[in-house]
Amino acid sequence: MNGLQTANAPSSKIVVPHFVVGGIALLIVAILLAISTPELLTAYFDNKLIAITHIAILGWASMMVFGALYQLIPVVYETSLYSEKLASLTFWLFLISIGFLSYSFWIASYSNLLFYASLLMFFSLLLFIINLHLTYRKTKKPNIQSKFINTGIYWLAATELLGTLVAFNFKYNFLSDSHLHYLKIHAHLGLVGWFLLLIIGAASILIPMFMISHNLNAKKLDYSYYFINISLLLAMTNWFLFQSKYVSILAWIGIAIGVVFFLSFVYETYSTRLRRKLDVGLKYTVISISFLIIPILLALFLLISGNSTAFILRVTTIYGISMIFGVISMLIFGQTYKTLPFIIWLDRYQNYVGKYKTPLPRQLYSEKLADVQFYSYLFAISFIIIGVILKQAVILQIGTSVLIFVALLNLANILKMVWHKTKIEDLD
Repeated sequence: MNGLQTANAPSSKIVVPHFVVGGIALLIVAILLAISTPELLTAYFDNKLIAITHIAILGWASMMVFGALYQLIPVVYETSLYSEKLASLTFWLFLISIGFLSYSFWIASYSNLLFYASLLMFFSLLLFIINLHLTYRKTKKPNIQSKFINTGIYWLAATELLGTLVAFNFKYNFLSDSHLHYLKIHAHLGLVGWFLLLIIGAASILIPMFMISHNLNAKKLDYSYYFINISLLLAMTNWFLFQSKYVSILAWIGIAIGVVFFLSFVYETYSTRLRRKLDVGLKYTVISISFLIIPILLALFLLISGNSTAFILRVTTIYGISMIFGVISMLIFGQTYKTLPFIIWLDRYQNYVGKYKTPLPRQLYSEKLADVQFYSYLFAISFIIIGVILKQAVILQIGTSVLIFVALLNLANILKMVWHKTKIEDLD
């Protein structure tokens, strides 16, 4: 974990608010899912589900990712963040735009409020992208992890640009195809181009660091990088120009091969680790990475399936749930319990090391709460997926109710860390 300690690290005042807001956003998502059970079972394109999805992706996942990246970027890029003031401005604009955008979707104001909300969101994300791009330009020796993260940022730009164009199209109607077609592209640019590349870039540094694994075959990451990016470019070109089912399958094969190379790297890390016992953070991380195989297989099933029957639409819902809650959220939980305690610990105790007895980073949160959260989350996601598959409202309601409990535990531990009072003792 000492790898996260660097003289280039930004102020905790820049990083920590992202975790607090992200934890609150997850609670909001869980509550909204619990009251939107009918939409989860009957609807595919529904304004409430779109609003919840954007709160989950932007308010929960991206907000947490932004905070973690501000701490991780100086380690990966080996330089300081380009501008902490810009990061602070981005945080507030991003927070406001999330609320504005989600409300626009919730009330289905597609031709009015959405236009202005999407402009604000585009501007806030553009500031984030510029800040990290200028930071990347300062690095002297780019490594494969920095390439993953930086390329993911470019895909985020493409995702947001297309999303903004779709929002404008509701008002001016200039795109040639249906909104659903462009929303599908928008979603995959975000999930594969932004989140998947980010997951691989960050995880390929953090997992070996936390598991204490050395002398790994980094060539696997090179292969993963090129297979995924070339295949995503192929898929994007096909979506816009040809819409060929066979080209989509070819792109899927390339992305799947890239994921397999990454999974092979993680397995090598796991099998050669010096830290044999996995704490709750690493348990989340290992399950999250293993879960990647599920959306990959579901994507293939959806590609080769025929007409959009009610069952196929439910599989599409499960596909999104498996990626957002199975892979992305689980990895965020895991890395929150690995990075946030250390960030807080550095802020409160760095100057006391060697002079006084200080607690360990993991003692800043409740491990019991974290364990209960871990098993409750597995229960919640299992019931949500089963409820959607079987189209059983009761099972789905149980799952979403437990998800609220999980979100409360997660927020409780985040606040416990943030509100931690410095406690030091004299050395014996």
